[in-house]
Amino acid sequence: MMEKVVVLVDVQNVYYTTRQAFKRNFDYNQFWAVATEGREVVKAFAYAIDRGDQKQHEFQNILRAIGFEVKLKPFIQRADGSAKGDWDVGIAIDAMEYARQADVVILVSGDGDFDILANKLRVDGNKKVEVYGVAELTARSLMNEASEFIPIGGDLLL
Repeated sequence: MMEKVVVLVDVQNVYYTTRQAFKRNFDYNQFWAVATEGREVVKAFAYAIDRGDQKQHEFQNILRAIGFEVKLKPFIQRADGSAKGDWDVGIAIDAMEYARQADVVILVSGDGDFDILANKLRVDGNKKVEVYGVAELTARSLMNEASEFIPIGGDLLL
């Protein structure tokens, strides 16, 4: 019986952490090959911020071609120059909703805000929670709540 998986990728988080740590980009094709090998994908979401530029649309189409459903939020520039664009609540809702149909929840993010989610899925939901993140930029609390932490590096970078 094939393991059923739900894949949730925090695109902004993985983009900034891989750039900061390695000055390289995350290899979504390689990640997909590794994370889903021998498994049935129930749902795969990539959560991104839409700035409306051409390069971004091409990237989103690549994600769709790999097998992700791309969820977009508009880029919001605040009056003070800072930006808002955060998918934490959306990711948590989808995780809770689709985990029911899966054995494993794969979360690609180093954001410590997801530690509560990982705990709930693992303890209350009895799910395996695999977290992929850049080791030195992933919250210790999230690593601790994951069933398995897989560091992003080497093979998972372009």
